[in-house]
Amino acid sequence: MSMGMQARLATDVESAAHAAGLVVASSEVGQDFSGNPTTRFLLALDADRAKTKLVELSDSFDFGRPDMLAEIAVYLEETAKRLRNPLPDCYLTLHGLPLRFEKFAWPFHRSTSGADTLLVHGEVWLEDGHQSPLHAKLSAAMTVTFAEIVKAPEQPFAETFIYNAVRKTMDQGQLELVKSGNRQPVPVTTRYFSMWHRRFNFNDTGDVQRHDYLAAKAFWLSGVLGGGEPVWMLDPRDAQYLNTTVAELKATLVGLEREDMVQLSAHEEYATPGRFLMEHRERYMSATAQALAAIRPSFNEEMRGGHTNM
Repeated sequence: MSMGMQARLATDVESAAHAAGLVVASSEVGQDFSGNPTTRFLLALDADRAKTKLVELSDSFDFGRPDMLAEIAVYLEETAKRLRNPLPDCYLTLHGLPLRFEKFAWPFHRSTSGADTLLVHGEVWLEDGHQSPLHAKLSAAMTVTFAEIVKAPEQPFAETFIYNAVRKTMDQGQLELVKSGNRQPVPVTTRYFSMWHRRFNFNDTGDVQRHDYLAAKAFWLSGVLGGGEPVWMLDPRDAQYLNTTVAELKATLVGLEREDMVQLSAHEEYATPGRFLMEHRERYMSATAQALAAIRPSFNEEMRGGHTNM
């Protein structure tokens, strides 16, 4: 990338970040998986600069394109709201696993194995409050057909559906959390997108599931892991994951407040556990243990011992 292009990219990012309540704490030249130059921007919440988010963009990305700006603005606004969470990189699965997402190497790169896919590598860690060693190294593979849906194979346009594809794959028992191991595949295909409705499709949920999900989110991300600090409950990333809308999440959140399961903060999109929620600790711990057991491979014990009919 030329110095002029780098300066323009830096100016564009700084301007868009400022509009979202963020500042560029630092920037540096990096490189993607294939060795192509990138720029790594460390964005910080203007109101609390200890809260940061790394955004990495390729040299070929035109940040200032008019057809990109609106979506980038939304991404940065949502990033600012997530950075107000006590643990901004933590998300909950539908089955009750609190996960920390880290080391995602953006942007996508072409498969080196000959497959017609675009890949992004990353890791998820079980975040149970006890420094668990359980994690999964990931290789999320986006088909070329799916890539045609995405405006650009860059972090601001793909992070949400990649994170949700990881959670969905975990829900299906197709990822294992281990102490060490090789990268595990996360297929990202058009089955996650409705061409008819022009929207992503991950988990069909009803009122009860959304109620239980938001309660568990408040329990884990605020009550257990967040020291009782408010958590953003109306995250559009969760709405996409649950095949719902932010408006429906809001209605569910109001219902939880009426039940004294959560307490809304001054910013009504954020909440902490209510007086009854933390009384359900045993139930949530049991759900997490069951979810971990469900994704653990099982073996035929007789075959393990050498007793076969072959």
